[in-house]
Amino acid sequence: MYTENEATQAGRAVLALRELVLKGQFPPGEHLSEPQLVARLGVSRTPVREALSRLAHEGLLYTAGTGRYRVREFTMSDVRDAIELRGVLEGTAARLAAERLTKAEELESIREVQARLDAIKHITVDTFGAYMELNESFHAELVTLAKSAMLRRSIEHVKTLPFASPSALVFARSKLPRAAEMILLGQEQHHAIIEAVERGQGTRAEAVAREHAQLSRRNLETSLADAHIRNYVPGSPLILA
Repeated sequence: MYTENEATQAGRAVLALRELVLKGQFPPGEHLSEPQLVARLGVSRTPVREALSRLAHEGLLYTAGTGRYRVREFTMSDVRDAIELRGVLEGTAARLAAERLTKAEELESIREVQARLDAIKHITVDTFGAYMELNESFHAELVTLAKSAMLRRSIEHVKTLPFASPSALVFARSKLPRAAEMILLGQEQHHAIIEAVERGQGTRAEAVAREHAQLSRRNLETSLADAHIRNYVPGSPLILA
């Protein structure tokens, strides 16, 4: 069992190591040495081991035959598959939400989140944080409406990959051509999902949610194709060109 201090250090170590990996501080395939990480993160070996184990579970690291942890690399096929899988799972969440809705009041939370999203007209350095948090909240509320603990766990696991999260591309997307148009399309899809859930249209809710994930895939592919914008995509150093 961890002491309270060890648990706190472990949490900080996970966040710090994840950020270093996503920023490309360790190239794909590099062995992550425990002693070096202890010095770099300023924590003891126990939190470092916890961080390595957690990131391996998330899929950012892998263990070689020697048991050492190495940084994983991803192909564009891996990226597309991760987003596709999220789309399938969130599509299922939308369908279940429509099928399991028992009263209109259950939609109040997701409507409130969407109203606050609608109020953000442009994504800037100042609005980026709020937009990302609200966008994540929208997707979380949709999963809540599905009323499935198993589905929630599956979606949370997929979202741990840096490019599979619904908000992974928020800032990069704001720098793309026709950014305002794409943001508006995403918002319209959010409204369409809510409407379909409210009307009990499970098939339509599922289709729109899956199309919404495909919008993320198209944005990611466009972002990665631009050398400047690519730098704003979390985890891009891990993706093979």
